[in-house]
Amino acid sequence: MSARLVARLLATGLVVQRLGEVRYAKGNERAARAQGAVEHGARHYPAFFVLHPAWLAGLLWESRHEERPVRAGWLALTLLAQPARVATMRALGQQWTTRILITPGAPRIARGPYRWMRHPAYAVVTAELVAAPLAVRAPRTAIIATVANALLLGLVRIPAEEAAERTRTA
Repeated sequence: MSARLVARLLATGLVVQRLGEVRYAKGNERAARAQGAVEHGARHYPAFFVLHPAWLAGLLWESRHEERPVRAGWLALTLLAQPARVATMRALGQQWTTRILITPGAPRIARGPYRWMRHPAYAVVTAELVAAPLAVRAPRTAIIATVANALLLGLVRIPAEEAAERTRTA
């Protein structure tokens, strides 16, 4: 299968998946706020809503004329990331949202992939941002999205989450 066709299929699948996740997150967010959850780091939140659509657009744009075959190893990594994504969501349960919300009395999750890593959801996203574009021969998109994601996570999001977690125990 050509990289161009796979890019279209991947982008379609990822958009459907992400829309479902946003809907699920919104329900969890409403429930958390009803239980007194406090949001942290809200100012950086829109940056992720720019990054992810831009990543998909870049993936589609860069591979738009690509007739060579898809790179199977990178596609496999992209597909293997999906069960890992679901595992992180299941481990967090109703605490899974796209925002940083701390609900009073809710414990820090230490099950599922969170037994081994502090931020497995971000590891999954990072794998996707690299692997999906490389699968469809869009290396510039992989580089730009990965660097932007690393900067957002490392300089803003993870520090905001860690600070929010300290309020849980304070």
